[in-house]
Amino acid sequence: MEFGSMVQNSWLKQGKLTSPKAWIVLSLLIVLLAVAVCYALLSGSANIPVKQLIGLEPMTDEINRYIIKEIRMPRILLAIITGMSLAVAGVVMQVLLKNPLASPFTLGVSSGASFGAALAIVLGTSIFGMDLVASGKWLIAFNAFFFGCISVFIVYGIATIKNGSTTVLLLAGVAIGNLFSAGVSAMKYFSDNEALKNLVVWLMGGFWGASWEVVYILAPLLTIGLLILLRLSWSFNSLNAGDEVAKTLGVNVKVLKIGSLLLVTLLASSSIAFVGIIGFIGLVAPHIGRILVGVDYRFLIPVSSLLGALILLVSDTVARTILAPIEIPVGIITSCIGAPFFIYILLQKKKDYWG
Repeated sequence: MEFGSMVQNSWLKQGKLTSPKAWIVLSLLIVLLAVAVCYALLSGSANIPVKQLIGLEPMTDEINRYIIKEIRMPRILLAIITGMSLAVAGVVMQVLLKNPLASPFTLGVSSGASFGAALAIVLGTSIFGMDLVASGKWLIAFNAFFFGCISVFIVYGIATIKNGSTTVLLLAGVAIGNLFSAGVSAMKYFSDNEALKNLVVWLMGGFWGASWEVVYILAPLLTIGLLILLRLSWSFNSLNAGDEVAKTLGVNVKVLKIGSLLLVTLLASSSIAFVGIIGFIGLVAPHIGRILVGVDYRFLIPVSSLLGALILLVSDTVARTILAPIEIPVGIITSCIGAPFFIYILLQKKKDYWG
């Protein structure tokens, strides 16, 4: 069965979406995200009057107009896109690997992307050895994306040799991740002061480079990816019951795993390429989603993506306003929020939300 036909068939086999609680959760998350967007537009070093933002008064100040349209709006949209991409990648990787600790970083995506970015920042070169220093962020993005994908190909190839064992897949991800991390450490050691500073800032994650150009690249990728994953949600539901159960229901498990893994790797690595390393979104958002709507992937995928967008947007707003005009890398904020929450999830014994 081809991947495209599987997408179509899985959509036809799904029942009606009749969970009132899940629809309420989705509606509330959309409202909360809209409120967070409005607050982010108003917040910052320059105060924008609410009446001007909602159109009750004309925005006569050209500086305020520029701040809204060219600085804050693309930054907000990039935060939403990145949060959704990382969260949905975490959801899918967790069901594919049958491991609640799986995320875009478990398979070495972040380590591979970090090494690619380090090559561009420290050496000013791509894997092909071309001198493209003038390409700036595009060279960093290309290298990060390229090595993020390469790491997943290597990890999945190792697991395939061992008959697709989930344990082997996770251990291979750890090994490849450590290998690329060693490469990043070497780059730090040999870099000069300016290159080291740029590399450290990129590794902490942030939206300083947000622009409409980046949004126009990532938004279509996310939209297409989400539509495909939503159409595969019935297959994920069956896969969650076990590979053998999924096969008896007509799911081509191997094609589903490879196709879905490549797709979420594309989404995660593309976002990481432009914003740097942002942790815990792909781990925390899926767990909160399971608590709210359970493990029906028809609802879990959109709920987790909205949660990822909301968490990351709020974190970025806090990062750029709490010490304004100084900005804190958003990766620090997400780690401060995500680490305690995830420890709480691990220690919580009252109810198992995984399966």
